[in-house]
Amino acid sequence: MSDFRKMTAAEIAAAEARGATAEAWALVSVTDDFDPSQLLQCRLEGRVEIGSGARIHRSAVKNYRLEARTLVEGVTALECRRRSSFGNGTPVAAMNECGGRTVKITERMSAQTAYMTVVYRHRPQLIAALDKMADDLAASRSGDLGETGCDCRIVGARFVREVRMGDNVEIDGASLLENGTLCAGARIGADVKAYDFIAAENARIDNGATLERCFVGESCRLDKGFTAVDSLFFANSHCENGEAASIFAGPYTVSHHKSSLLIAGMFSFFNAGSGSNQSNHLFKSGAVHQSAHLRGCKFASGAYIMSPAVEGAFTMVLGHHADHHDTALFPYSYLIEKEGRSQLMPGANLTSYGTVRDVEKWPARDRRTVKRDVIDFDEYNPYTAGAMLRAVDMLHTLQENDPAAAQYNYNKTVIRSTALARGVKLYNKAIVAALGAMLDGAAPNERYDGTGRWLDMAGQYITKREAEAIADDIEAGRLRSFEEIDNRFRVFHVHYAEYARSWAEQVLTSLLGHAPTAAEAAEAIEAGRNAHQAMRRTTDADHDRDCAPELAVSYGLDSDDPEEIEADYRTVRGLK
Repeated sequence: MSDFRKMTAAEIAAAEARGATAEAWALVSVTDDFDPSQLLQCRLEGRVEIGSGARIHRSAVKNYRLEARTLVEGVTALECRRRSSFGNGTPVAAMNECGGRTVKITERMSAQTAYMTVVYRHRPQLIAALDKMADDLAASRSGDLGETGCDCRIVGARFVREVRMGDNVEIDGASLLENGTLCAGARIGADVKAYDFIAAENARIDNGATLERCFVGESCRLDKGFTAVDSLFFANSHCENGEAASIFAGPYTVSHHKSSLLIAGMFSFFNAGSGSNQSNHLFKSGAVHQSAHLRGCKFASGAYIMSPAVEGAFTMVLGHHADHHDTALFPYSYLIEKEGRSQLMPGANLTSYGTVRDVEKWPARDRRTVKRDVIDFDEYNPYTAGAMLRAVDMLHTLQENDPAAAQYNYNKTVIRSTALARGVKLYNKAIVAALGAMLDGAAPNERYDGTGRWLDMAGQYITKREAEAIADDIEAGRLRSFEEIDNRFRVFHVHYAEYARSWAEQVLTSLLGHAPTAAEAAEAIEAGRNAHQAMRRTTDADHDRDCAPELAVSYGLDSDDPEEIEADYRTVRGLK
């Protein structure tokens, strides 16, 4: 932070000669290297502090500190009209429109602490402790003077009110920003309107987006008229054109279409097709219902779900579903509408090249530098593998209860007997691949106990045991700040591979009936590699079908030569 002094009489006269005016020059402070050329046709009101090389041109500034090399140009009003916490502590009714899962946002919030606040409402002492941390942070950030960081650029904006900025922030053409924090590297573009918000490091909000009571996480992008209210967006999410209301958008939540609505739900690694929609029409008690679309879910064009509902990780949803299904037990599935009913195809998505592409593209598209949100990208992990083990048990149970059935009813869905049998085979192969990969991922280490159930906490795979231990320590006052909580999540993340191996060893022990020998572990690793290769042959074949010559329809429009048509097709598709 710069050291400031009062302006001299000569500096004031020189500034006034350049068209600068002030409500009271005595309230204007500058650095020792101040030059009156930094001011041009501007109006200064209240307390204004001008850092080294900061410039104010053709703008009105009220109650603001401008740090070094910041430019304010063509701004109708950059002002702090009242004491503000700059968006910190704003209550956001995420996931449930009636506010039963309200999160108080802060500039230090991670996806994991937000997840805990949203999901763990059965622990009121935990929620009270997290809310107090948010209130304390908001109080510590409260002030009656707005601030910019160094090297900020605020140009062509209309009203920027009660907004605090980190270093290298850019505001270009925004319509109205009010009561918010822009962390380092954030970018706000033309016609944006945002109220009661926080934009984390390198977030970008552009082209007419409108936000109210929202948190926009690190390297997120909201663009092209996207509107959101009471929503949380975490790392690398990218939403354009459509609408969000009361959502928890975990990392890599994507929506690009004008006709798409995300409402009253939890998402992560998610993709919304055009016209996809979730509704909350059961209004007997108000808009109290919600849906959870677990990691990697996709909605096809026109997909519809009536809340409440939940789908297992990496589920592809096609058609309309209004019976409130619960398929959390069945990852990598298709959920399709057939004859007005929700039909579940367990494990069917394991054969899709699209699933492989998704798993590979997410780490490649990670734009973060701070990495406050913990994200695990591992394809083979205890969370989905554990779900597949439970899914196989459930499928066997359904079959054993009625061996001759043509179809089975499960949690408001229908599973055909042929789909059940295929699902068992697909899951078993994927379980073998997952166990082998996790056993091969780290050396045995008894210090890291990964046994038991695992969770996916907004992008981080973690044992339920450790999540509850963190919650216990928050309630007991042993973790007193968001930084301390985040550090606990990061420590687990650092040793994730050891925890995952421990889980895999437990499963292998259960399957063998005894602790595996080194030779048996090596055999499981080799079996896993073989299973993985077999699965890849299946997904590669799916890729080849998607690139088959018969799909060259509409290519080579002006050609009658099959070779030219194929050349156009292969060039455009990037095929060898």
